[in-house]
Amino acid sequence: MDNKELGRFIISKLGNTANIIDIENCMTRLRVNVKDMTKVDQADMKNSLDILGLVVDGNSIQVVLGPGKAKKVYDEIISEFDIKVQVNTDNDWEANKAEIKSSQKQSKFKKFLKTISAIFIPMIPAIIAAGLFNGFGSLISQLMADNIIAGDFWQMVLLVFKLIGGAFYAYFAVFTGVNAAKVFGATEALGGIVGGITIGANVVAISQLIGLYNETVPLESILTTGKGGIIGVIFGVWLLSKIEKFIRRKTPDVLDLIVTPFCSLLIMALLMIFVVMPVAGFFSDALVSALSLLVNSANPVISVISGYVLSALFLPMVLLGLHHGLIPIYAIQLEAMGGVSLFPVLAMAGAGQVGASIAIYLKAKKYGNKRLTQIIAGALPSGFLGVGEPLIYGVTLPMFKPFITAGLGAGFGGAWVMLSKVLAVAWGPSGLVAIPLMQTPAMMLNYFIGLVLAYVGGFIITNFVIKEDDVMSV
Repeated sequence: MDNKELGRFIISKLGNTANIIDIENCMTRLRVNVKDMTKVDQADMKNSLDILGLVVDGNSIQVVLGPGKAKKVYDEIISEFDIKVQVNTDNDWEANKAEIKSSQKQSKFKKFLKTISAIFIPMIPAIIAAGLFNGFGSLISQLMADNIIAGDFWQMVLLVFKLIGGAFYAYFAVFTGVNAAKVFGATEALGGIVGGITIGANVVAISQLIGLYNETVPLESILTTGKGGIIGVIFGVWLLSKIEKFIRRKTPDVLDLIVTPFCSLLIMALLMIFVVMPVAGFFSDALVSALSLLVNSANPVISVISGYVLSALFLPMVLLGLHHGLIPIYAIQLEAMGGVSLFPVLAMAGAGQVGASIAIYLKAKKYGNKRLTQIIAGALPSGFLGVGEPLIYGVTLPMFKPFITAGLGAGFGGAWVMLSKVLAVAWGPSGLVAIPLMQTPAMMLNYFIGLVLAYVGGFIITNFVIKEDDVMSV
């Protein structure tokens, strides 16, 4: 079917337009809310060679079509049918993966994690772009130091790349403050100021005046520039939202524009400097120290075990919605360590899915399940490029056993990446496209080796476990 025919087919199997409340598209799927699930023909959609999978949660249905395809089919549907359109504010790859097949209720903890995710998701394009510029800048700097390249041209390229990358990371706290204010309902510019307070040079002078600055080891100061990091900014902006709303309720309308922002910032600045930054700094430092025990451990056994376990358990964490909580940890690592160790390790989980899917493809081809081979063939390219949803929801998760074996195989890649101490300059899509995000050429190579190990591990374990009945029952 072409995109127009596929759009018509999907609408008909959803019970036609009268049964559809609204529809939107993500990077890889259509998301539809329906009135009556009994009118939805799930079997026909699952049997369609053009549909990679269905995710059903109550009266919400996600039709997995793959990257690019979802948008084209969505456009055809909107142009032909009179259906209410949702405003799609969630186009990120990590948010697409966060959709949970089995969840029926959202706990307070999961809502908190989704709130944290909503702060960082809009910044992911900038994080990736700035990381790439910094990564390429580091590569150029190394090549110049080794006298492989030289001259004003390369010096200019280096300066421009560093300028672009630094334009984001130098003010990461400000961008976080703006987005946090948007999420918590505070004035966005005021949120940016709260973030800016944490990186202001005068923080050091204030700390010295009140005796909280460690002249010998500045980074160990109770209060210094950047203390508390992203954790402090997020909590501070949340407090700002409460303070600003309270003051606005108590302030006459004629004075609101002057009194509310001035008083809100004055109170918030004092709280940030004397309470939030020192306390958040304590937690941030403790977290970095704990992570450093894994990343910088001199014991290779610890590195191998931690890398294996983290990679193997990542996708189950995604299904439970717990992966949102990792985003601020990425940011803290980037700030404190100059690189992210968790991202390249966890990226191996998608590679394990690829290896498992290749094993299933060969089994399906051997036993004659043409539909399954076509689904996998269509989804594998995006899997290699770090978009794992079509493989997860269309292949491994419905079969279940390959979902487990893929994680077990991914662990071998994670163990290698942790053992070789790979650091990324940013986080974003995984797979092969993440290679340039690694800090050095040596780390890029070790990341690629990790991918290969995860591919092979997922393939071997799945090939051993999956039998003919497993393949033919899908």
